[in-house]
This record gives sequence, structure tokens and C-alpha cells, in this order.
Amino acid sequence: MSTTELLVDKSNGVLTLTLNRPERLNAISGPMLGTLSAELDRANTDPEIRVVVLTGAGRGFCAGLDLKARAANEDEEAASALRLFDLHNTPPLVLHRMDKPIICALNGPAAGYGMDLALGCDIRIASEQAKLGAVFVRRGVLPESGGTWYLPRLVGWARAAEIAFMGDVLDATRSQEMGLVNRVVPHEKLMDEVTVMASRIASNAPYAVQATKRMMRLGMDETFETAVDHTYLQLRPMFGSEDFQEGMAAFLERRDPSFKGR
Repeated sequence: MSTTELLVDKSNGVLTLTLNRPERLNAISGPMLGTLSAELDRANTDPEIRVVVLTGAGRGFCAGLDLKARAANEDEEAASALRLFDLHNTPPLVLHRMDKPIICALNGPAAGYGMDLALGCDIRIASEQAKLGAVFVRRGVLPESGGTWYLPRLVGWARAAEIAFMGDVLDATRSQEMGLVNRVVPHEKLMDEVTVMASRIASNAPYAVQATKRMMRLGMDETFETAVDHTYLQLRPMFGSEDFQEGMAAFLERRDPSFKGR
């Protein structure tokens, strides 16, 4: 169900979540934290959803946590989240736990918490108007929602240090050059590009896609031998699935498969 600050649309196996506070460049309010987490959790267990797209309304993706509301004491829930730094059920941790693939459609600037949110997605497609702002040190804080974990893994230690220590703002082209976004497209073509990619992923065997993501995520902290063992345990039940049989039949019959998630 759509809410005022988070728009929810489900179509053809793709769930699109749109941050909807364009007048504040989609800065995250307290209620948005809970609503976004709940929608992501729900998507991860909904068999009808195969891919999640996260984007923003208007000219920005997400300007970060709504510090203005906190300063004005207008949003006690956001103030509490900032004060306690309790991330256990907030979007960055929920994103990291998800097995469903997540595409970030970067429609504009993503700064602070918004940058961490984008980096927590599996794939980032950027509009030419997009920017990634690692501005934490300019505000007297650090990347509290995953940035210190994601950045070194995505771009290497030296580049991550440069970006984070300088409080850098990277335009779309530089973000792509550093490997922070997969591709950059004309602004008006962004959602078309994302839709094509999401549809292609959604057409594949959903459990195979989810198991692949799970093994990639776990493999980042495992030895090679452990990763191979875990992969084998994931693979065995797949051989008895309807989707495996359909995949083999489609290959032999030289047709596109039709996967049911069974």
C-alpha cells in the first residue's frame, strides 16, 4: 500500500519503492524509516516479488536523514533514531539481509544516509544528474549506515579513504569510473533502463537468483572452501525443483523458460 512519504507499486514481479518527499529532496523522516523497512521485509518474503527497485521522487534520490526536523524537534522518531543509532530494523540492515535483488534508480543527488542507502542496493543505475555525496565528515559524523563497510569493498581502501576523509561529492561520471554505479544513462531514460533490467532479472528462476545473491553476500566473509561447501548445500535442493526442470526443458527445446518459483 502506498503512503504519503513512500509510494509502493507492484507490477510483473517488480516492486518499485519511491521515496516521496520531493520538497525536502526525499530526506528520510522518522516514519519513513519504519515504513521503508517494513516494505522491504514484506518484499523479501512475498513470492510474487522477484526484484525491488528503489528510487526517489522529484530531482533528488535522498538528501539523508532529516536533520532539520530533528533540530526543530518536529520529528521525535527521527531524533530518537539519530540519538541512539539503533540500526537493527532500519533500511540499511534490512537491505543487507535481503535475498531479493535490489536495483537503485539514482534519479538525482544521494547524500549522507541517502548515499549509504544507495550503496546497500545490489545494482545502481544513475541518471546523468545523479551525485553521491559522502559528506559525513563535513557534518561532524561518520557513515553510520553501511558506508564504511561498502566503500572499501566497492572501490578499494585508498579510494574509499579519499572519498570519505575529504567528504567528497562525486558526479555520475566519476561515480561510474570508480565503480560505484553500474551505468549512467540520460535522465529521461533512467526508469526505462531500470525497467528493462528489472524485467530481465525477474524473468529468471527466482530462487536461483536469490540463492546466488545469498552466496555472494556470505562469500565476502568466508574462505573459498567454506563458500564452495555452502554453495553445494544450496544447489542440491534446486535439482528437485520445478524451475530446474523447466530450465533444462527450455534449453533442450530452444525456447525461453517460464519460471514459477517452485
